[in-house]
Amino acid sequence: MKIVCIGGGPAGLYFALLMKQQNPDHEVVVVERNKPYDTFGWGVVFSDATMDNMREWDPVTAAQIEKAFNHWDDIELLFKGRTIRSGGHGFVGIGRKHLLNILQARCEALDVKLVFETDVQSDEDYADADLIIASDGVNSRIRTKYQSVFKPDIVTRPNRFIWLGTHKVYEAFTFDFVRTEHGWFQAHIYKFDDNTSTFIVETTEETWKASGLDQADQEQSIAFCEKIFADNLQGAKLMTNARHLRGSAWINFQRVVCEQWWLRNPRDSYVVLMGDAVHTAHFAIGSGTKLAIEDAIELARQFKLHGAVAGKAQIPEVLAAYQEARRVETLRIQNAAWNAMEWFEVCGRRYCDQLAPEQFMYSMLTRSQRISHENLRLRDAGWLGGYEKWLAEENGVPVQDGGKAPPPMFLPYTLRGLTLKNRIVVSPMAQYSAVDGVPGDYHLVHLGARAMGGAGLVFAEMACVSPEGRITPGCPGTYSQEQKAAWKRIADWIHAHTDAKFAMQIGHAGAKASTRLAWDGTDLPLTEGNWPIMAASEQQYLEGVSQTSKAMTRADMDLVKQQFVDGARMAADIGADWLELHCAHGYLLSAFISPLTNHRTDEYGGSLDNRLRYPLEVFHAVRAVWPEDRPMSVRISAHDWVPGGITPDDAVLIAKAFKDAGADLIDCSSGQVSKQEKPVFGRMFQTPFADRIRQEAGIATMAVGAISEADHANSIIAAGRADLCAVARPHLANPAWTLTEAAKIGYTQIAWPRPYFQGKRQMETLFEREKAQQAAATAAGAH
Repeated sequence: MKIVCIGGGPAGLYFALLMKQQNPDHEVVVVERNKPYDTFGWGVVFSDATMDNMREWDPVTAAQIEKAFNHWDDIELLFKGRTIRSGGHGFVGIGRKHLLNILQARCEALDVKLVFETDVQSDEDYADADLIIASDGVNSRIRTKYQSVFKPDIVTRPNRFIWLGTHKVYEAFTFDFVRTEHGWFQAHIYKFDDNTSTFIVETTEETWKASGLDQADQEQSIAFCEKIFADNLQGAKLMTNARHLRGSAWINFQRVVCEQWWLRNPRDSYVVLMGDAVHTAHFAIGSGTKLAIEDAIELARQFKLHGAVAGKAQIPEVLAAYQEARRVETLRIQNAAWNAMEWFEVCGRRYCDQLAPEQFMYSMLTRSQRISHENLRLRDAGWLGGYEKWLAEENGVPVQDGGKAPPPMFLPYTLRGLTLKNRIVVSPMAQYSAVDGVPGDYHLVHLGARAMGGAGLVFAEMACVSPEGRITPGCPGTYSQEQKAAWKRIADWIHAHTDAKFAMQIGHAGAKASTRLAWDGTDLPLTEGNWPIMAASEQQYLEGVSQTSKAMTRADMDLVKQQFVDGARMAADIGADWLELHCAHGYLLSAFISPLTNHRTDEYGGSLDNRLRYPLEVFHAVRAVWPEDRPMSVRISAHDWVPGGITPDDAVLIAKAFKDAGADLIDCSSGQVSKQEKPVFGRMFQTPFADRIRQEAGIATMAVGAISEADHANSIIAAGRADLCAVARPHLANPAWTLTEAAKIGYTQIAWPRPYFQGKRQMETLFEREKAQQAAATAAGAH
């Protein structure tokens, strides 16, 4: 084949040499706009896995790169006058110029033709090429030319950064955060050769402008950075190797994701995107070069597997396989990079002022969500043990010198006059098993079992404040004496037989009322016996299917408010330790808050303040009768996942409004307001809402959603992303989820119900044995 690589970065050069090595009969050309052996940029970072791949595919190049590598294990944080260091992180770095020079020399040795100082305008300039690799960077002309086919999704991020270097040598990957009169600046610093380090300075657009940097040229920008990081640099100068640039040297990162990666052009050549042209990963996790190299390896692998060296006929099959093989891994890396990038974008307003240096370090280390609590222990057990000790003592749990602190999820938590033994909550989960709103033996067994299972707080499912407010005929209520007696029986049993606390959640289903039991058809109207329903506005939850709710009148609102008050009084009388007001998931109070469901034209519709008016009236009335020493939380939908609906920005304002009204904690859920929703699922996918609200609204939060193991909960609590973790579905599968997870992570200090004590040591022993077997298998594999 004749192969032309447009762009002489890592992707183009490495693919060229791999294909020439694979079949010397290929005619391979790399076209680069810069001069020979000239490049821009400072250091790049590799992973050990990438190097393993390179050793397999071209040992000669890998050996030369390894000679030039700088390796470091430590991450160091400079923050608020403190220096904190954690080890075991394993990075390798090399100068970008040196890397490209090695790849260029290797290409020449293999007889790849290198063409420099040629700025390619079009792929059709190479009409005789069988395969054209568009590795022409983030601003790819080729991708732009065929954007209707490639369908790029390009997002320009808000932060500004400048990529500099210095001759001061840093032995650790260093992060330096400096507050100025206009806001926070952060530096990402790492050594890449014996006498040079990369020094990237980043800040928000607002701080950048307020500092006058939008009017500064390169020399002025460098002088500014030298001044604010003077304590760090200690006289060393900052340098740029991009003096050819005109105007500001500060740029915005562009996240690129393409739907299609290849095509056949009008000249009958196949064009395939590679590297930054097809995907970008933020420098916060340093994976751009890694992705480019691994793209090149995968496409070369697919040509080898498909035997396409014989001609063009199999190229479409090869390119389709390449795209499929790389898409999942690329998205995984990009998602991690996105998490890390967002952390740096918001840290100035969300973490720098709010968190102590110790917790700030933990939050930074786990920012991508690829590094979990136990993964940190594998990397640096000493640092994590010290941090756990600090966190425990901050929460009133003394740890003796040499002693081991409880894992974060097992720290106590106090709110008002209530102390929970740990941070795990059994989330309220509808069971559809009540009769006439009365919880029965089923509920006693269900909630009692989970209270015995180790959680600090156990929520009953939403108790509806009226018969008409029930979701289904199987939902429990708080509107009769029989219900009150049944709830008291459950509360009394939990208090008598466990050390868990019992919580009630009260709500009204609104437009989602009068539906079938979940297993008979979720959200579908009853086949018979439907009752009239009402909501903020006239609506159908399922368009063309559901009943139509009537818009509430002032009289309706007064009646329902009183029903909430009566429900709260009942919860207090039966001895509930905690009360939650349900303002989420499209139920009645949620329907007032969301613009998707509130179309009122009176003082209860329109602006967010107006839409919050009635839910806040209900909250005030309920808080007034709920005992002062007992906590009260509010569950909200922090994101409707529908254009025009509630956004995370709104959620902060909603949380602040309830905080001002006297709420103690916000339970951060999302969605279920509209069937048009398109949520983005994933592990701990709703935790960012709890994190943001906790830091920006200044109120305690409960994280919920796809929290399924101790590692998740420990990471959330340790990083300060939430104060409590609500676990739902895992508690359906295993009432003793909390006790089980304690045994899995080797935490043996947790108390079990005395009748179950014999099972405790057996479970702990089984998990200890499993860990030992896994460790032995890993060690055997390493040899």
